[in-house]
Amino acid sequence: MSGVDDPDLVAQDGVGVPDALQRLWTPHRLAYVQSGVKADEGCPFCTLPGKDDETALILARGELVYAVLNLYPYNPGHLMVVPYRHIPDYTDLTPEETREFAEFTQHAMRVVRAVSAAHGFNIGMNQGVVAGAGIAAHLHQHVVPRWGGDANFMPVVGHTKVLPQLLGQTRDLLAAAW
Repeated sequence: MSGVDDPDLVAQDGVGVPDALQRLWTPHRLAYVQSGVKADEGCPFCTLPGKDDETALILARGELVYAVLNLYPYNPGHLMVVPYRHIPDYTDLTPEETREFAEFTQHAMRVVRAVSAAHGFNIGMNQGVVAGAGIAAHLHQHVVPRWGGDANFMPVVGHTKVLPQLLGQTRDLLAAAW
């Protein structure tokens, strides 16, 4: 695509064809992304409870489940409710686990509303790889806060998500309110 008249479209040799998308460079995220759990290190949801809460981004621990911030959040306050037991499917929960799982989800909604005035929530589980589960072997439920107008121009036009708060700050606020 040589001879492009638009000066904002700059060819990058070896990186592909200019596509008219703006890039928001966040080089600080490279260390963050590379620090993720490697496949040979085991299940991250099984290893997180062995770490301190702040390092692991754990918000609260129950007897059978815990709440943790999502390492790659869709929105500020995006958290997950996770059973300690390594099971893949919602139907594998015991009645006691199901009760605490539900109670943690309800409490998560109350806490996020109190801290950030969320207008609504997306709550769900991706059961199995074909359903979009990134870690299919260990059940987890997403609790994603939403606000009116939160699908602003950045994701719609810029294909970029901007989070206004660092994960550690979000964790501190939610954990204190929990």
